Amino acid sequence: MAVRGREARGGGPRGRRRAAGVLLAALLTASACTAPADPDTFLTTGALDAALERRAAAVLAHDPAGYLEGLAPDAAKLRAAQRTELDRLADVPLKSWTYDVKDITEQDGQWATADVELRYRIAGYDTAPVATRRVLELMRDGERWYITEDRPAKGSSGQLWQQGDVEVVEGEHSIVLGVGRSRNELRQVADTVDLAVPAVSDAWPRPWNRRVVVLVPDSVEDMAGLLGSPEASYRGIAAVTTGEVGGTGKSPAIADRVIVNPQAYATLGSFGQRIVLTHETTHVATRTSTSTATPVWLSEGFADWTAYRGEDRAADTIAPELAEAVRTGMTPAELPADPDFGFDGDPAKLAGAYEGGWLACELIAERWGKEKLIAFYEAVGAHDGRDGAVEQAMDAVLDTTPEQFTADWRDYLATRLG
Repeated sequence: MAVRGREARGGGPRGRRRAAGVLLAALLTASACTAPADPDTFLTTGALDAALERRAAAVLAHDPAGYLEGLAPDAAKLRAAQRTELDRLADVPLKSWTYDVKDITEQDGQWATADVELRYRIAGYDTAPVATRRVLELMRDGERWYITEDRPAKGSSGQLWQQGDVEVVEGEHSIVLGVGRSRNELRQVADTVDLAVPAVSDAWPRPWNRRVVVLVPDSVEDMAGLLGSPEASYRGIAAVTTGEVGGTGKSPAIADRVIVNPQAYATLGSFGQRIVLTHETTHVATRTSTSTATPVWLSEGFADWTAYRGEDRAADTIAPELAEAVRTGMTPAELPADPDFGFDGDPAKLAGAYEGGWLACELIAERWGKEKLIAFYEAVGAHDGRDGAVEQAMDAVLDTTPEQFTADWRDYLATRLG
């Protein structure tokens, strides 16, 4: 079981205070004179909300004094770290920055722990905020409460500005934020995304923001930190798109971020980089029509279909793993399952899964047409849950069944790759 951050510091002043408190409590209990803390000294959600509103206003105004005002005066290390983070945000065009107090989980009148959600938007790009959970440790000094620690909640990812000075480059349809990367490198990424956006809009002629936020950290290790996942999962992955999907296609959009692995991305030529960023931009465009009902073969296959549709490349060049399987009599019996797309599995199996999803969408576009492919994608995503989503959409939009479609897909693999 994980040890909570506050309890892990048992050797410090607070740990000694706790130990003394335990001894005092035992003595009071023995003498039947227990004296509860005065509720009036407790931290209230309203008081913390007000303090965090002032802190948020200081971020938007880039006011260091106001930002640090709520921190414990003697917490020199925390104050220095928070001042550095604020400085790193100087060039990021923030539209909003808010805190939402979710719960005050522990307190005794002098110390408190609060679960807080930070939500922010980049001006001109985010139509919805990015949300991340934080844990605040606070102490009472006289009539005031001060923050003594501000850390990510368990399971939450880090933020780019916590990794170093943020360089910002804007394109026509893009904004690229990087740490430890040259301005020229970030400009090339922005230019590539600017080419991707019109291509994606042509493949997905539905309303979307047509604005993309890209993060380029200094290393794959830092990329993993932004995703809250092990580094090994992303070593060979050039880029991923973050974002939340709801239970149905009716759920509100959450701001997406395309996160680039600088090492893997650098090994690609201009063609590969264009394919990768067009693929990821497709995920941004289709987010509001993607839900938990959408199988991964469809979301990834559609993104690859969009990326490759304007390219003059042979199918066996785009899908070498699947081509080898077909030629050796190992044609898959079923469409790729969600677990086949796991980054920490067999790279060949992962490549084959992406190729299978791409050719499934190719088949739909070729046999039924582009508009039917789009309508099928939307119908699946709008379904209330995974069960029956593909079956009903295939029946309503394509007039087929999953069994017949799978058989047609296997025949299509033999035709295109055999």
